Amino acid sequence: MKQFRRLWQGESGLGPILIGLIALVVYFQIRNSVFLSAGNITNLFIQSTIFILLGMAEIWVLLMGDIDLSIGFSAGIGGAIAVILTSTQHHWPFWIALPLALVGCTLISIIFGTIVIRLRLPSFIVTLAGQIGLAGVLLFLIDSQGNSGGSLPVQEKVLYNLVNGNFTPVTTWIMIMAAVGLLSVLILRSDRRRRTAGLEDRPMWLAIVKVALLVGAGVALALIFDTNRSTFTTLDGMPFAIPIDVGVLAAGTYILTKTKIGRYIYAIGGNTEAARRAGINVNRYRLMAFAFSGFTTGVAGLLYVSRLNGISTGIEGGTYVLYAVAAAVIGGTSLFGGRGKMIHAVIGGLVIAIIDNGMALINVSASGLEMVTALVLLAAVVVDALARRGSTTNG
Repeated sequence: MKQFRRLWQGESGLGPILIGLIALVVYFQIRNSVFLSAGNITNLFIQSTIFILLGMAEIWVLLMGDIDLSIGFSAGIGGAIAVILTSTQHHWPFWIALPLALVGCTLISIIFGTIVIRLRLPSFIVTLAGQIGLAGVLLFLIDSQGNSGGSLPVQEKVLYNLVNGNFTPVTTWIMIMAAVGLLSVLILRSDRRRRTAGLEDRPMWLAIVKVALLVGAGVALALIFDTNRSTFTTLDGMPFAIPIDVGVLAAGTYILTKTKIGRYIYAIGGNTEAARRAGINVNRYRLMAFAFSGFTTGVAGLLYVSRLNGISTGIEGGTYVLYAVAAAVIGGTSLFGGRGKMIHAVIGGLVIAIIDNGMALINVSASGLEMVTALVLLAAVVVDALARRGSTTNG
């Protein structure tokens, strides 16, 4: 019972949302048996990529008690930079153009972060103005290429394959099992170290169960990805986008949990004045959070243009940033700073993608989709608030 209460009310806050995630999967599978097909599950992972990456970008600033409403159009600008530089008109090599796109998005966030920090302005207002301004910048970038259609296609193979390319079946198995093995070792090592230090009061079987579930999930994903998803050709293997997502997740998680930067970000988000009195350079680490957010936004932008095979002036940057905040909050990140993990964006992004995907399969209208997504976000916030209130009361 104690372990269940930790899962339900603990810092991760994943208990309620995991139950909701399972309920959504069961419901859509009952309504349409195609939902859990190999092709649709793979498509679901790709569909959730933009929500997950933008959600992780938003978590960096949410942890500090800030918010960035510009990342939707910032991602579009990053994608546009990559598309323009690698076009047949400019012929830049991808190994220069793609990093420049990431640098561009990082600099955008650093500029907004500097304005917020130095002028002591609300991040909501600054980045809202940034959202409007960046929409204009994106429009200028696309129109300046002389394309009257308001869109630019991807003309570089590597950029196109970031989402549309796939590993071979054998490589898929090797990569997934290697990741599972590494995570299993880390779980068991962390459990052993905590026991040695006298900090662990959880039973050993809990770590073993985690490893067993991890292995089962890895085998299931490998089988799903290696199933032929086409009726007229061979289409199998894990999409390139998935290890990119995992890489960003692993890097963000490592920084937040294993480095001084991460500890200070949590400390500042939890109590800024206490962190300042403890000698932490608050402004420096707030700016770092904005920079990490911008870099992650750049990755999202590259995968966005890869998936859609281009960039257009019709990008719904305002909607995407709201989905990014929703992904973070649905997963369990606090809007008030000091609490959140990168895995929260993965869970929240999957929930949003499942709703989007499932609603399309059962032919629900666009208006119905928007209303259901709003209700799920509201329910997640309410459940999280009740769980944390219960945790505080019990504590």
